[in-house]
Amino acid sequence: MRKKKTTYSLFERFANAATRFTGSSPAFLGATAIVILWALTGPFFNYSETWQLVINTGTTIITFLMVFLIQKAQNKDGKAIQLKLNELIAAHERASNRMVDIEDLTETELDQLHKFYVTLANLAKKESNIHSSHSIDAAEEIHEIKIKLKRHGRIAGKEDQK
Repeated sequence: MRKKKTTYSLFERFANAATRFTGSSPAFLGATAIVILWALTGPFFNYSETWQLVINTGTTIITFLMVFLIQKAQNKDGKAIQLKLNELIAAHERASNRMVDIEDLTETELDQLHKFYVTLANLAKKESNIHSSHSIDAAEEIHEIKIKLKRHGRIAGKEDQK
């Protein structure tokens, strides 16, 4: 299968190149060299306010621009990771497809899911078979079965067991 040639915008190409470069050893060494050079020139400029302003202004501008580059890179990486996880969920027959795109849930809804998985983890610790699986859908199916059995009088509720 042939890969389709992807065209990137000018900003996309620049952002990718800048992200690669700024995260490299040469970029770090270059930044370190600039700071050392600036520090060494201090005595020649009598450590003046202008001398200090040069490094402060330069680092502020670079930091400001880097925030946007880093955010763009993180957004792209986050989206790629989500898509990979969605593919794994969709491909696994026992995984709950409801987990696809949960990043759009509210913080409260995510907290509820987290509590559910903490409960599943505690249940899994009690299992003798390390290969047993629990999912939201399986838990809901078991819950529905219990409700049906309770309606037909085949299972006693907690209050009935006392």
